[in-house]
Amino acid sequence: MEITSTYSVRLHNFNRVFDDTVDVYRNAVDFFIELTMTHWESHFANLSQANDCIRAAESLSVRTIKRPMTTYNFCQDFEKFPCYLRRAAIKTAYGQVSSYQTRLAQWKAKQGQKGRQPGLPGAGRIFPVMYRDNTFVRTGRNCVQLKVRIRNTWDWVDVALDKHDVNYIALHCATRKELCPALRKRGKKWYLDFSFSEKVTLDKVSLDTQLVLGIDLGINNACVCSVMDSKGTIIGRRFLKLSKEQDSLERALQHIKKAQSNGAIHMPGLWARANGVNEDISVKTANFIVEVANEFKVDVIVMEHLDLSSRKRGSRRQRLHHWRAKYVQQMVAYKAHRCGIRVRRVCAWNTSKLAFDGTGVVTRDQDNYSMCTFKTGKRYSCDLSASYNIGARYFIREYEKSISVTKWRHITAKVPECAKRITRTLDTLTRVCAELRSL
Repeated sequence: MEITSTYSVRLHNFNRVFDDTVDVYRNAVDFFIELTMTHWESHFANLSQANDCIRAAESLSVRTIKRPMTTYNFCQDFEKFPCYLRRAAIKTAYGQVSSYQTRLAQWKAKQGQKGRQPGLPGAGRIFPVMYRDNTFVRTGRNCVQLKVRIRNTWDWVDVALDKHDVNYIALHCATRKELCPALRKRGKKWYLDFSFSEKVTLDKVSLDTQLVLGIDLGINNACVCSVMDSKGTIIGRRFLKLSKEQDSLERALQHIKKAQSNGAIHMPGLWARANGVNEDISVKTANFIVEVANEFKVDVIVMEHLDLSSRKRGSRRQRLHHWRAKYVQQMVAYKAHRCGIRVRRVCAWNTSKLAFDGTGVVTRDQDNYSMCTFKTGKRYSCDLSASYNIGARYFIREYEKSISVTKWRHITAKVPECAKRITRTLDTLTRVCAELRSL
């Protein structure tokens, strides 16, 4: 498995130098988009290899000694345009048009109400990649040269890199393969994004010997982790409650609310503080999860498949709006893969609603939403019970895939709760394992 990571280095003392470069590159992409759209059926629709689009576009627009006449003259409109950037613009344009043609065909194939027709493709907010030896050259440890559009021509510009950024890359990325950097603008600041790739191997472990880490991400508790084996035995539990950080986030949001009530519209400083605290909560949560996974040497990290696109309702809608669960899952997946740990997701319905011991729906406390009462009168942590159910649903799904349909139907007749994903709990896993041993 190949993992790609990016480290952004800010370029100081460059405000408007790179604007012309990006504008010309986007105009080149628009040029090739129009060319590809015009000649799609005749030259681009039936290409077999990835680089065939470059040959087709250059045969129509780039004039050479062997090809003095072409339908278009790219070099006349884009004088001294670097060849590497030209080919990158061609591939970008081809990808945009190919996606548009696919979406247009799907729209035409719809019956009845079709909806809005897909819009025509455009360059949008794309940025150029600085290819090595053509537009990017290292001249020293802390200095590079970039070939950019400046003073109405393409010339080399010396760019100094921050010493701390260079030392960080040398310390943490020395064993990775360095890819071509990309020039980016975020806000009013320019960055050079260095990308690195590395190959990791995810070991294949037998299902009977696997250890999984069930993760329940929440609002009251940042996360609750439980480690279990394939038989449903709980080996370890960990809780993370970032009370100090949550109070800081609440205080920052209250400052924003007060400023808005006084008529303020733009509050970049207040929002920057709130977003920074929220980012810190996400990073600490992801690091905690990976540390627990490495502590118990688990093989799989299991999380919920969350759909947060719907409208937030109720008294907790502000906290739900700032809950960055998907961002935490992305960081956990990246960090886990680098450690050789697999990541899986299960259905999130009823993981907290159902008790792990199979007694049915729980009753949550009104004053403390993290605690609940089972139908038997037992008091338990609702988040911890959910983490048990999350890990159990992974094992039940894997058992279902590993045996024949006939045997699984026999188990379903004995354990009806395992027929649906939304009713599976830890007690269901225990009963399924007992039925598997009896087969």
